[in-house]
Amino acid sequence: MKIAGVDVGERPLILAPMEDVTNPPFRKFCKRYGADWLYSEFVSADALVRSVNKSLKKLTIDETERPVTIQIYGRFIDSMVEASKIVEEAQPDFIDINFGCPVKRVAQKGAGAGMLKDVPLMVEMTRQIVNAVKIPVTAKTRLGWDCENIIIEDIAERLQDVGIQALAIHGRTRSQMYTGEADWEPIARVKNNPRIKIPILGNGDITSPQKAKEAFDKYGVDGVMIGRATIGKPWIFRQIKHYFETGELLPDLSVAEQIDIIKEQIQLSVEWIDEIRGLLHMRRHMASMFKGLPHFRDLRIRMLQAPDLRTLWQVFDEIREKYGESTIED
Repeated sequence: MKIAGVDVGERPLILAPMEDVTNPPFRKFCKRYGADWLYSEFVSADALVRSVNKSLKKLTIDETERPVTIQIYGRFIDSMVEASKIVEEAQPDFIDINFGCPVKRVAQKGAGAGMLKDVPLMVEMTRQIVNAVKIPVTAKTRLGWDCENIIIEDIAERLQDVGIQALAIHGRTRSQMYTGEADWEPIARVKNNPRIKIPILGNGDITSPQKAKEAFDKYGVDGVMIGRATIGKPWIFRQIKHYFETGELLPDLSVAEQIDIIKEQIQLSVEWIDEIRGLLHMRRHMASMFKGLPHFRDLRIRMLQAPDLRTLWQVFDEIREKYGESTIED
């Protein structure tokens, strides 16, 4: 499938944007294990305009990542337009507008999913960004603000009409945050709307190869975004693709294999930031690993509290010695 001339693969599996997760080191691993299309962390438009170093660093991309999207968010049209021009200079394949972040510090200020309360502003912001840059613009949003206001079909038509090249839809409302189950039926209605000509990407609760296949086969989306299920498990993309090709489920990686991967991720994270912050950043990934191993509580606590690489490597050596080539299913 091509979007504005950019090949994103057939039935693409897409790494969803996640703050403090989808940085360049993590994207590298997702690409290695089969992700077809990568999204950056979301980047504050106001911070880009103010040249905040931390935000500017989020614009770093590598040629091996392509196709790659940089996502921005903000509440004011002027700063979003200016930020989109700054992002364009980093030469991503796409610029994505975040209309879906539900967290209070973003949505309650009118940005992210807060835009679902002001659709005319959302549409006008999108129109001006599309007109301001030469690279393709996409958007990501939710079904509506709450269950009484499921407005995604109207939003999809209006955003398409002002020029977005693809729309990603998370199957929850802002009020749901990340609770309950994602509802894919409204996503399917958007996809089946004869007025919709752009690709529709589905997001929400894709945690297994079977669910990814259902998203394509039952709901008809053009691409599937995977978010939280990749944390601590970037190889989920390979497992899904294997299932698509063979109908068989790959066994999970052995404990030893997982240790090798997480150690490399940690090392890259440390190189990307520094040792203290790099380890703190990776705790979220480590916390998602090794669930189901018997008698693992004490090792898990030590792993997550390790103050430096030397201590953490020692803990990993103990885990490897105790659990060896076993898998979680064992």
